[in-house]
Amino acid sequence: MTLEIEQFMCRSDNFGVLARDAQTGETAIIDAPEESAILSAIERTGWRPTMILTTHHHQDHVAANLALKERFGLTIVGPAREADRIPGIDRTVEEGDTVMVGKQAARVIETPGHTAGHVTYHFADAGIVFVGDTLFALGCGRLFECKPPVMFASLSKLAALPLETVVYCGHEYTETNARFALTVDPTNSALKERAAQIGILCAEGKPTLPTTMGKEMATNPFLRWHDPVIRRNLGMQHASDEEVFAEIRKRKDVS
Repeated sequence: MTLEIEQFMCRSDNFGVLARDAQTGETAIIDAPEESAILSAIERTGWRPTMILTTHHHQDHVAANLALKERFGLTIVGPAREADRIPGIDRTVEEGDTVMVGKQAARVIETPGHTAGHVTYHFADAGIVFVGDTLFALGCGRLFECKPPVMFASLSKLAALPLETVVYCGHEYTETNARFALTVDPTNSALKERAAQIGILCAEGKPTLPTTMGKEMATNPFLRWHDPVIRRNLGMQHASDEEVFAEIRKRKDVS
């Protein structure tokens, strides 16, 4: 079974996504940052959406909810723990729930950290995950509503996904994230090579996403708390994994 993806830019640095079940034609919008960009993508593809899968309540992910709902009569799905902050929500979801897009099943994974109720949508059969602002290419979301242990637990869930899983994130932050990652893990040859490739893509105005869990496990310092080289660079050889993650996040916050 195939889940077709149309990825495009919204606002200044948000990614918009349409996800279409090739068998039935049913289409979901993953978050709704900007009405005009989403309408352009719908016109370009001819895919008529029936739902929005919301990852979290921040305005740059729900701004177009009501306008799109009025236009298309679609269903808005979102995290139960943030239902009162998601415009137009029709269905709430929690850990382990399933959302169907045509014949494609998405398992809901609760991934709080960036916000207290953030969720991720994992289409296991298609090998695709939509992580919103929990995980970024070479980064992770800022901890606006939770402490580091909460985000650490969420990232640990994502780290357990198959390495070949294709990852779609909420923002184009990769070039900045690469510069920071090199300060934490400067001798990682895979990271250095990837940073060079990212620089080329950005210079050409091309997106750096999607990524894969395999790439992130090899190069993203926010998933590499166990790595002895990173631990040595931080002077944290005997710290817990959670403490190493918290230190990396703290350094990124002030970088």
